[in-house]
Amino acid sequence: MARLDLKLIPVTPFQQNCSLLYDVDTKEGVLIDPGGEAERLKSVLEEMGITLKAMWLTHGHLDHAGGADELRETLGVEVIGPHKDDQFWMDDIGNHWAKYGHPGMGRAVVPDRYLEDGDVLEFSGVQFDVLHTPGHTPGHIVIANQDMKIAFVGDVLFQGSIGRTDFPKGNHQQLLDSITSKLWPLGNEMRFVPGHGPMGTFGAERRSNPFVADSVIGQSAPNTSGPG
Repeated sequence: MARLDLKLIPVTPFQQNCSLLYDVDTKEGVLIDPGGEAERLKSVLEEMGITLKAMWLTHGHLDHAGGADELRETLGVEVIGPHKDDQFWMDDIGNHWAKYGHPGMGRAVVPDRYLEDGDVLEFSGVQFDVLHTPGHTPGHIVIANQDMKIAFVGDVLFQGSIGRTDFPKGNHQQLLDSITSKLWPLGNEMRFVPGHGPMGTFGAERRSNPFVADSVIGQSAPNTSGPG
């Protein structure tokens, strides 16, 4: 079985966790959510001697998808995901960065392939399950591998918080449903890489997250203005 390792590379003023998943032996890798700073990401790949094979997107927000098109243009690799319902976000990435005062930080992207719930991604002989998890955005997906006990959850879940739902086409109850029906069944030992902040485990969030802990999820959960 392939020996895969993970390097987190926070990018953009939003310090979004771009994940570099790479094969220790073959030195091939994939980037998950290359949100911006494409030149810096290329430098990291070069310094580590990694050949990029693909880019996977969890959702279409500017800080998660903004660097994908430039990297595709210069490195010739495919952009895969998210679900097609997030294309309206990806169409306007350049304008969104300009509104935040950072013109040129990222640009619009149309993926080479959209993802659906139940799809399987493969890298270095290892399969990753795709889960459609709307709520933060309508086309958000989560990428998970049971053997490695790792899930890339974008802005669905954070340590102690959940994703914002006050953006266009966000839905608070839908987000709660995505977490409890799609993520929790993966198991308490599953580690997750959030879009911002430190990694955690589903079990810890089920114990203490004020929005989705088992002890509160049956109640009327408060809305959130979390980090992503």
